[in-house]
Amino acid sequence: MAMNGDGVHGLDRETVAPSEAKHTNGTPSKSKIACENGEADTHAAKQNGTKRRTPTDTFSFTAEPTIEDIRRMQAEFTDERDWNQFHQPRNLLLAMVGEVGEVSELFQWRGEVTEGLPGWTDSEREHLAHELSDVLIYLVELAEKCHIDLPQAVLCKMALNRLKYPVSKVHGSSKKYTEYKD
Repeated sequence: MAMNGDGVHGLDRETVAPSEAKHTNGTPSKSKIACENGEADTHAAKQNGTKRRTPTDTFSFTAEPTIEDIRRMQAEFTDERDWNQFHQPRNLLLAMVGEVGEVSELFQWRGEVTEGLPGWTDSEREHLAHELSDVLIYLVELAEKCHIDLPQAVLCKMALNRLKYPVSKVHGSSKKYTEYKD
């Protein structure tokens, strides 16, 4: 959500027409059209020729949109509304934390939740998808405003994590790296 003197503006409060959701080559985003047609939950499954994944299936994201596509779409969305004046790093961080809280509410009081969310309704899954999208959008915009190349930062962090958590020391353990002895 972006705060200004007039109130709160959320990322999912307005519907973007399919013509506004475009790939870098200018063609409409299939995932955006699928979302507007109520097909977002099963879009990836349809590409694989299946109706719904089972918990034992390997999950993967679709190739599009890329993080850069998301950054561009959000930058355009923000520019069109003259919200850059409100979208400074601190405000984006606080908005993202708020959205993480909304994700947390969806899991609150459920106990352990199994991978794939087999006990969730389509409506609950869609609500989760919207809230997770808000978190990702704010994360990408925060990284942009801080001039952090997020994909490169992830590569670097994964390399550091491999050094901190060598398989030979941590396999099957949830201990923090500071608890392991050399």
